[in-house]
Amino acid sequence: MNEDRLVDIEAKIAFQENIIKELNDVVCRQQKQIDTLNLTCRQLVDQIKKMSGISSGGDLIDDKPPHY
Repeated sequence: MNEDRLVDIEAKIAFQENIIKELNDVVCRQQKQIDTLNLTCRQLVDQIKKMSGISSGGDLIDDKPPHY
């Protein structure tokens, strides 16, 4: 019976190692996605800043429509 316990413990350890590896893979994939999203956000912010600098001729809210 002692050998059965040892086999059971070894099986549980192997299962846990597999689960830990799978979780690590998921975390690595998520970190890559987060890095990509952060880069995209920074690029979008830069584009918005550039666009707002180009259109600094006046605020569109304060401009009257052309028919006035």
